[in-house]
Amino acid sequence: MSLLLAIWAGPLSQDFFRRAFAAGTAAAIAAGLIGAFLVLRNQVFAGDALGHVAFTGGLAALAFGFAARTGVFAATVAVAVLLAVLGGRARLNDVVTGVVFTWLLGLGVLFLSVFTSARATGNGAGAVRVLFGSIFGIDRATAAQTGWIAAGVVAAMLVISRPLLFASIDPDVAEARGVPVRALNVAFLVAAGVMVAQLVQVVGALLLLGLITTPAATAQRLTARPWRAMAASVAIAVGTVWAGLWLSYVRPNLPPSSSIVATGFVVWLAVELSARVRLQTDEFPAPPSSER
Repeated sequence: MSLLLAIWAGPLSQDFFRRAFAAGTAAAIAAGLIGAFLVLRNQVFAGDALGHVAFTGGLAALAFGFAARTGVFAATVAVAVLLAVLGGRARLNDVVTGVVFTWLLGLGVLFLSVFTSARATGNGAGAVRVLFGSIFGIDRATAAQTGWIAAGVVAAMLVISRPLLFASIDPDVAEARGVPVRALNVAFLVAAGVMVAQLVQVVGALLLLGLITTPAATAQRLTARPWRAMAASVAIAVGTVWAGLWLSYVRPNLPPSSSIVATGFVVWLAVELSARVRLQTDEFPAPPSSER
C-alpha cells in the first residue's frame, strides 16, 4: 500500500493530472459498460463508425467556425439515431453501417480540406485534438462535464440494461414478450453516441474504439456470464486508463491516448494467449504416465 501511495503521490499532486484522472475514470466506467453491450450485440463496427462520425463532426464545426465539441456531439447523436432507424429491427445491418460510414468518411475529407485551407491558421491544433485527444490539457469545466455525461450514460444504461440484455441475446423472443426491441436499440445507440462524443477528448477519434471495445473483449474471454463480463469490462477499462495516464506521466514523450490504448491491447493479448493455451491443454491433455 505504501508503495502504491508513493507511486501515485507525485502525479496526483499536479492539477492537470487530477483533472485527467477524474475525467478518464468517469469516461472509462461508461465506456466499459457501453463496450460490453457493443461486443455482446456484435455492433463493434457501429462503434468504429461513430468514432469517425465524431471526427467528421468536429472538423465540420471547426471548418464553419464553431467549437469542435458542438459538431462532435451533434454528429454522433444524429448519426446514431440514423443508424438505429435505418438498421435492423433489433441490431444494426452491417451494410447500412458500411454505407453511412463511407459517406461520412467522404464528408470528413471534404471538411478537412475546407478547414486546412480556410481556418487552420487560426486553430491549427483543433484537428489534432479531435483525432488524438488531449486529456492532459482539459480544463476543470471539461473534466466536470465528462463526469456528468458519464454519470448520465451509466444511469441510462442501468435503467435499460436488463431488457437490453434480453433483446441482445434473443431479440425475437424478447419482442414476443413485449420488450420494445427497436426503441431499446435507438436508446442504446444514442447513449453510445453521447459517450463516443465525450471520449474524443480523452483518447481522440482515431483511438477511442480501443478504449470502448478492448476491455469488453478482454472481459468476454474471462467469463461467459453477461453481468460479470460487464463488471469486468468496467474494471479493465478503469485500470487501463489509470495505467496509461501513469505511464504518460513518468514518460512524458508517450502520448496519454496511445498509452491507454496500448495498455489495453497488452492486457487483451495476455488474456487471449492464456485462453488459447488453456483451450489447447484441454483438447490435448498430457498422456498419463506409465507405471512399471
